[in-house]
Amino acid sequence: MKVKLGLLQHACVADPAANLEKTLALAARAADAGAQIICTQELFRSQYFCQNEDHANFALAETIPGPSTEAFQKLAKERGVVFVASLFEKRASGLYHNTAVVIDADGSLLGVYRKMHIPDDPLFYEKFYFTPGDTGFRAWQTKFGRIGVLVCWDQWYPEGARLTALQGAEILFYPTAIGWHPSEKSEYGERQHGAWETIQRSHGVANGCYVAAVNRIGLETPIGGDGLEFWGQSFVSGTSGEILAKASVDAEEVLVVPVDLQKVDTTRTHWPFLRDRRIDAYGDLTRRFID
Repeated sequence: MKVKLGLLQHACVADPAANLEKTLALAARAADAGAQIICTQELFRSQYFCQNEDHANFALAETIPGPSTEAFQKLAKERGVVFVASLFEKRASGLYHNTAVVIDADGSLLGVYRKMHIPDDPLFYEKFYFTPGDTGFRAWQTKFGRIGVLVCWDQWYPEGARLTALQGAEILFYPTAIGWHPSEKSEYGERQHGAWETIQRSHGVANGCYVAAVNRIGLETPIGGDGLEFWGQSFVSGTSGEILAKASVDAEEVLVVPVDLQKVDTTRTHWPFLRDRRIDAYGDLTRRFID
């Protein structure tokens, strides 16, 4: 089965309503270009607020179902496309998640994935905002293929990719918000981006599947800091990890990429990593450290 993926890469402004309007417009553009599974970048409704710890930012969260979910369900039904949309979820008072919703082409809400790995690094203070996910790693059968969704920091963990692929996922989507510290870019920037791209392509190799990573662009500067320069470069890689298409560093783009899902079966048959796994020897993976 051949399917077209749509990746929405853009900058975000301070107004959540404007960001939603922008993202829906880009999604419609992707659908016009033939995209059948369309993915947003991480937390597209706002600028990346995790650069500082501020209780006022919890007002950005919304329920699921909620206004954003309903807008994407409406567009999915109208255009007959699948959506992966990344949202700041208010599950209950004092309980918030970094959540991706999966909406099928008939507008039905198939389910949610709540980000499992939560970082706490300079300007990425996500542990202040997000409760670690409790959905586990998941895959969904959509009209246009079986997909799995993980979110940003999850992309560094082969365990998450593997457990999603073991549920039959043919495409792994990674909504993302990652960028450079401007003061570090000249020294570390190339290596940081190279590591980010390489680790995700390696998930495609190890699991014989497609990978779609969707990142934002632009310099976002909180009060009193240098901010983060998001590096864009959203991409789709193939079942052997090869880059099929990649967006630019700093331009708004709707990346529409055709993929052939038959290649998942072909790759997994000719490179039978799943066959040769020694599941009897992996018990220690559930330990924090082996002394």
